[in-house]
Amino acid sequence: MSRLIAHFHVHYLAFHLNVDLDIPMSGITAIFGPSGSGKTTLLRCLAGLEQAPNGFVQFGTDVWQDEKRHLCLPLYKRPVRYVFQEPRLFPHYNVRSNLLYGYKRIPLEAHRIAIEQVIDILGISHLLERRIHKLSSGEQQRVAIGRALLTSPNLLLLDEPFASLDIQRKQEFLPFIRRLHEALRIPVMYVSHATAEILQLADRVILLKEGQVVGIGALNEMLTSLRFRGSFGAHRVGGVLETRVVGHDPQYGLTQLEFKGQSLFVPLQPVSVGQPVCIHILSNDVSLVTERTDSPTSVLNILEATIQEIHETDQSSVDVLLDIGAPIVASITRKSLAHLGLKPGHRVFAHIKAVALNEELVE
Repeated sequence: MSRLIAHFHVHYLAFHLNVDLDIPMSGITAIFGPSGSGKTTLLRCLAGLEQAPNGFVQFGTDVWQDEKRHLCLPLYKRPVRYVFQEPRLFPHYNVRSNLLYGYKRIPLEAHRIAIEQVIDILGISHLLERRIHKLSSGEQQRVAIGRALLTSPNLLLLDEPFASLDIQRKQEFLPFIRRLHEALRIPVMYVSHATAEILQLADRVILLKEGQVVGIGALNEMLTSLRFRGSFGAHRVGGVLETRVVGHDPQYGLTQLEFKGQSLFVPLQPVSVGQPVCIHILSNDVSLVTERTDSPTSVLNILEATIQEIHETDQSSVDVLLDIGAPIVASITRKSLAHLGLKPGHRVFAHIKAVALNEELVE
């Protein structure tokens, strides 16, 4: 597994980017933060589109920039491709010719990705003869991503490629990013300021604020860290869990999932038994009880948990970090905390009122 090592210290009149990275390059890494936090500037520095004084970039064993040695490879010499917010396709070419432009830019022996493979993953076989002006915004971005992939890059940089799409269109196109990564195994760095997007896509998160890296870690680690709870907006995500389908109950319209030996139920899904399913839980949908009850309850999802940390969020609420075999967070009132006498180390039962699939996330 390659590692990315990068150091950038860029000073503008109204903004400073001070970033030091040393991270594994596998899966999809989201660069996340509010507008103006430096996400695009970081991506442009990685691509060589902006040259940071005293900058350094190393991908695996290859050094792309080392200002101490007066080395800075331009974008076209780096095994990386950058997809912008605007597709930047050639309007006088049709889709096929745009794709072939990327394919023909590299020597034949360097090809690692077949044209047919990219066309299939992105679902654009019916678009090949169309001119660019006859494509929707989402279709144009798929073609732009396809053109980038056909240069067989070692790293794909995506700068909010679906920012211009409405929520419904994003839900249609975001799975293509996951599919292309799973099929091609190309590391992806994806800029976003939308929590819903990183929940669907990210394996790892780089959290930026005012030009500084304030946190780096696996998705669920970052989402459930009480230190970063205020950074992910109004979603109040309690956790993201990797589960497995163990059965279906058509009579009641439910699918049963297994997580660490415990069961969860979600609305009936067209997924085969044994297949993995990623779910997310909102912290406001988690309530806590101190003892298992034999009385009937409408809550189907009850998981045993241990309290790890407790953090006050405002005058009336607290976040409780739980260990259920993975971290999740419950948001409860301070009065409930006092009434139950909860402390770190206590065993409790998490009653989860709603479980959502990643495909159902909205902004």
